Amino acid sequence: MAKITIPDENRVLIDDEEISKFLSPLGLWHERWPLAERVDPDASSEEILKAYEPEIETLKRKGGFVTADVINVTPETPGLDAMLTKFAKEHTHSEDEVRFILKGKGVFHLNLDDAPVFEIEVTAGDMINVPTGTRHWFNLCREKTIRAIRLFEDPSGWTPQYIEEGVDHKYPPLCWGPSYLPPGEEAIDLAVKP
Repeated sequence: MAKITIPDENRVLIDDEEISKFLSPLGLWHERWPLAERVDPDASSEEILKAYEPEIETLKRKGGFVTADVINVTPETPGLDAMLTKFAKEHTHSEDEVRFILKGKGVFHLNLDDAPVFEIEVTAGDMINVPTGTRHWFNLCREKTIRAIRLFEDPSGWTPQYIEEGVDHKYPPLCWGPSYLPPGEEAIDLAVKP
């Protein structure tokens, strides 16, 4: 289940309806899709894409997407640290970023003009769309595991356009524990003190 955290306001949203209501005016959308009753999240990419074909086809029509794939990231993924560093910097894309999470957990941080910086933690069953040109960055949580369906407008995928002077360094993901933090970083005390 998704969770939105707005660090600068000490605010957390966990109700799906409340989350959708917060995201909709900002041009983002979030949905919950069925999981285990459809297909095992560890099934082959082909089986997963077939099982979710109706939703994928609806999204293709809705967003102009032409292709879908399944990404599988685990702590054993070759080059994982370089990949995580690449997407942990504030950036935009020239097309929408759409993800349906099958397994694992990650955090999209969003930096929009019309809202405070917030993060949306996504887990199995969450589908999110980050629109073209939206300043954002992504982190995996401590488990460093995620499996997701991705949709693309361009079959070759997308390339991040990094934001100079980005604010990503000010907002570490709240799902990080002390064992995940980069060397030299300290864990954030999330307790609200009087």
